[in-house]
Amino acid sequence: MWKDEAIYQMAVHKIPASITMAQAMLESGNGNSRLATEGNNHFGIKCHEWKGKTIHDDDETRNECFRKYTDARESFEDHSLFLKKKRYEPLFLLEVDDYKGWAKGLKQCGYATNPKYPQLLIRLIEENNLHQYDEIGKKYVENEEVPRARGAKNPATPVVGNNKSKDHKRTKKNNEDFPSEITISSGREIVTSKNRIRFVVAREGDSLEKIATDMDLHAGIIRRYNDLDRGDQISPGQIIYLQPKRNKGAEDSYTVKPGDTLWKISQSTGVKLKKLRSRNDFKQGQEPTQGTVLKLR
Repeated sequence: MWKDEAIYQMAVHKIPASITMAQAMLESGNGNSRLATEGNNHFGIKCHEWKGKTIHDDDETRNECFRKYTDARESFEDHSLFLKKKRYEPLFLLEVDDYKGWAKGLKQCGYATNPKYPQLLIRLIEENNLHQYDEIGKKYVENEEVPRARGAKNPATPVVGNNKSKDHKRTKKNNEDFPSEITISSGREIVTSKNRIRFVVAREGDSLEKIATDMDLHAGIIRRYNDLDRGDQISPGQIIYLQPKRNKGAEDSYTVKPGDTLWKISQSTGVKLKKLRSRNDFKQGQEPTQGTVLKLR
């Protein structure tokens, strides 16, 4: 039922779909637990700093607080964000379809106390042939594309493309159009760009280190995602990506505006600076002139 959502999470967050599925199966009793059926919580994620609806159930102690979601897809997304914490960073150095490495790494990073946790996940994956979904997800990752179909509400074969779904609303932010898919984490709005990259908007008094602390990421990773060097300053209203930018843009081209630099264009379009430079035959340090049409794809 939720294979398409697991593939979507793999395409966006680089977590093996098989691992997501196996963890959901293990934590929710194959989707039959009370947390899953009444709270749409398939991973048993507890409240902690959660500001949304809650559901209480017994776990290590009686009547513990767990997060309650309006849709199970929110649970899958929250699970992916949970694995973006610093302690799990070594897992993202593995091959994206290395489910055995991920299963063992989750235990090593402290996700579970059960010494047999890796074997439980691997057995679920192999007995149910869940790694077949890693093969699909890996193609999306390699092509830096995102499937449009998600979860049980739309269980059809994923379709790659830039068409917006019918209910895809938009909002204005910083003089640019961005999809209005917004989540809240650590008191910050996390927005998803046109080409499906999650970002925050820098606020007054922000630094990369502060944003990294708020989002539980390494500052060095955020610098790399945003083509920034150590010591570079950020300003209010600036887009700060929480995921790698892509090789291609959502649009085919971009017309250079007054004051634009390649870096600014890279940030506004979500295209990697290196790719933007090579695709348009710009040398290091060379900047485009106003009115130039740059290729994004």
